[in-house]
Amino acid sequence: MTILTRKSDLFLNIAQLFPHPDFLIGHSKTVIRNKIIANTNKNISKNRAEKKAQELLLAAEQSYPAVSSDDVLCEQVRIYSKRFQELLNEKDQCSEKMIKIAEQRVEYKILLSFPGIGPNTAVRLMAEIGDIFRFSNNKQLNAFAGIDIRRFQSGKSFYKDKINKRGNKQLRKLLFIIIQIMIKLRRYGSNHIVDYYDKLKTQPYNKCHKVASIACVNKLRKSIFHLITHGISYDYRLATSS
Repeated sequence: MTILTRKSDLFLNIAQLFPHPDFLIGHSKTVIRNKIIANTNKNISKNRAEKKAQELLLAAEQSYPAVSSDDVLCEQVRIYSKRFQELLNEKDQCSEKMIKIAEQRVEYKILLSFPGIGPNTAVRLMAEIGDIFRFSNNKQLNAFAGIDIRRFQSGKSFYKDKINKRGNKQLRKLLFIIIQIMIKLRRYGSNHIVDYYDKLKTQPYNKCHKVASIACVNKLRKSIFHLITHGISYDYRLATSS
């Protein structure tokens, strides 16, 4: 049974309140609901809190804990949950400061014009790429990211192409994640990169998901370089006509 995602603020609060099933059993649904509401930083409705309280009670009744409620591990759960929550809050505060600084730069607005790229993703891209104008062409940016393809051939034998992976690992990972987000958000707007992904997935190309995604990473990287260096915002009609 999955009640909450492990990185949510609500989960971390509940882990501090109820690190063991025994802390739930014996309490009414109303008491648990009120504790959740009182100890949650973000606003939560009574209905949602009551639903979570009911789910927690059911999970507690069906659980078979490996340790007792007075075990030191329960206290460690509380400590680690609180520290992790503090780190996430610090991360959010850092992101907010980065966004305020990035708002003064032209490339930030251009990155936001891409479907699937939000404020946090845009500032992360800017941080990983650095000054994009130091690259004379998109091939230099490609080498910096380490996405350029290495081809192997020995006589008449050809081997599977692989990306270089010698550049910025975090930038490669971020670009790949952006492609996955774009694919998931396809229903919210047209995107020429998603169109390209769909094309690669169908015959006669019939590429697997990872190969098609890497190809889209290259297309995205070229688009980012071109639009920022020319001071142009993303436009689906212009992208598909080029």
